[in-house]
Amino acid sequence: MAMNRDWKKQVTSIPPGTLIQGKFKGNNYMMKRKLGEGAIGTVYLCQHGNQTAALKISEKQTSMTLEVNVLKALKQVRGNLLGPALLDVDDWLAPNGRTYTFYVMEYVQGESVQQFFRKNGASWLGLFMVQLLEDLEKLHEAGWVFGDLKTDNLLISQAPPRIRWIDVGGVTQIGRAIKEYTEFYDRGYWGLGSRRAEPSYDLFALAIIFLEIFYPQRFSRPETRRASFLFKKIDREKALQPYAPVLKKAITGTYTSSNQMKREVKQIIFSRKNQSKRETGKIGLLEAMWIFLFSILSILTSLCF
Repeated sequence: MAMNRDWKKQVTSIPPGTLIQGKFKGNNYMMKRKLGEGAIGTVYLCQHGNQTAALKISEKQTSMTLEVNVLKALKQVRGNLLGPALLDVDDWLAPNGRTYTFYVMEYVQGESVQQFFRKNGASWLGLFMVQLLEDLEKLHEAGWVFGDLKTDNLLISQAPPRIRWIDVGGVTQIGRAIKEYTEFYDRGYWGLGSRRAEPSYDLFALAIIFLEIFYPQRFSRPETRRASFLFKKIDREKALQPYAPVLKKAITGTYTSSNQMKREVKQIIFSRKNQSKRETGKIGLLEAMWIFLFSILSILTSLCF
């Protein structure tokens, strides 16, 4: 019994250099380092030949099978790969004689949402909002919600910059109870909705993600007037003010689809671009007038002397 407990611990902290061999397919994976740990299992960076990948391992076979099925389903969504590509599924017979389930997926390289915005500024807010909403729209149309949507489950890849999903363990069929969530992003925790899997559940989490960019230390939940509390957090950040109307609607569950929110975000971006063009045009006209007046003044000065 003690040995089984020890191996349960070791599955969550497999040392670098450990070789995991698939029980049925025989593929070998050399563990390099731990990437993260969740309610279902632990994810490691691994090496398979010349290929770097991410391997998730757990003793919860049923939950792992559900995640694999989700990854397979996402692959079929409009022919667009929303989550990481699934590369292999197998079992590992551990030295203690117990069998653990694992699957191998694409290793998505990138930087965290907070890191990206610290380096590149808030001008990317609208673009990434639209990107995330477009991906969620495809997911929702296929009958799923992300569920555990949070900054830890997102990365921004480069060339060109794009938001990628790196953990789909919380993906749930629409109409069912959310199976995995993180309190800070959960509208049930905030008392602003149920934990029923529906598009508005993801949109609430999306609003919290963009708030967290400016509040990386997060904030405590008040006892009352929680919607007003979140609204004030939005209003205090100048960069979020153009998007305040859509973020507030997402928090209160006004939208029934991600497409509704996406359309309004695009309208905001379009209006801001037009305003910027007008302001640039005014500056250009003023500059031209000053050049003209300076030229006239120069001519008059030369004639006088």
